[in-house]
Amino acid sequence: MKHRLTIAAITAALMATTGLARAEGELNIFNWGNYTAPELIKKFEDTYQVKVTVTDYDSNDTALGKIRQGGHGYDIVVPSASYVQIWVEEGLLLESNPNQMENFKNVDPRWVDVEFDPGRKYTVPWQWGSTGVSVDTAVYGGDINTSAIFLDPPPELAGKINVVPEMADVMHLTIRYMGGEPCTGDLEVLKKVRDKLVEAKGKWISMNYGNIEAMAKGDYAATVNWNGASMRMRLEKDTIHYGYPKEGYPLWMDNAAILADAKNVENAKLFLNFIMAPENAALISGFAKYANGIMGSEEFMPEEMKTAPEIVTPEEFAGQGKFMLRCAPEVQEIYTKIWTEIQK
Repeated sequence: MKHRLTIAAITAALMATTGLARAEGELNIFNWGNYTAPELIKKFEDTYQVKVTVTDYDSNDTALGKIRQGGHGYDIVVPSASYVQIWVEEGLLLESNPNQMENFKNVDPRWVDVEFDPGRKYTVPWQWGSTGVSVDTAVYGGDINTSAIFLDPPPELAGKINVVPEMADVMHLTIRYMGGEPCTGDLEVLKKVRDKLVEAKGKWISMNYGNIEAMAKGDYAATVNWNGASMRMRLEKDTIHYGYPKEGYPLWMDNAAILADAKNVENAKLFLNFIMAPENAALISGFAKYANGIMGSEEFMPEEMKTAPEIVTPEEFAGQGKFMLRCAPEVQEIYTKIWTEIQK
């Protein structure tokens, strides 16, 4: 008799061994810093009586490295499109099939059959946007729609420039500035890219993510930046404007996904479905100031976002944006070597 297990004990054992066990009433989100709307989290907690904890990271590489180590305790992560396939190939994401969830019908068709997650078996849209430059026009009154702002800076900006330390964005901008195409493996072009970055770095003051307050306070006069962050800067200081580099700039999308070793899987699924509701997606965008990929969310957006130049790309620059995807591994290896040298 002592070897017999109750049905409840068998069920508990199976759940533990298959990784499906969850801590009742909890959800742990691992997301980019200053990117998760507090109002969204409170609404989710109140709706489902789930306690949510949000932990910040500062880059795709930081997030990937942390999850690879294991023992992290997170349920949801928000990788960029250029990294999603790495997460999937390494078995780090749960095939949660958001495409079968009730609110998936709200996802804009443009963002359904995406190259990085065909049919959306793993991810749902969080936010998307562009990477360009933010410039305080009280300091510099010239053309800001160029990557020369950080690669060949005018005297007014030299020594006052920040560059976000996100390799994919900076490499994309620099390659396009030097006349190459995204994910190029042309060694001649890449040598020029490396030399240009080494030369330009001497005119930068820092390579930091936390640039919204620093720009508003005047600590920086320019920064490589994302469009939504630039809008937030402008709302704090109206002389800060966003430039779309005419040489070419990246478009990107961040995506919410459930981790393969998540402990709170059912709560995580509730959250993915929750953020695909238009009014909830609008909370995400209203806080961070990026588009979200969910149809119908526009009517719930702050009025200021509907015509903002950082969100509504001027027609003359719309054709210069190219979506940023994963480069071939051998090309990525070269980029990483260049980037490592720049960060020294």
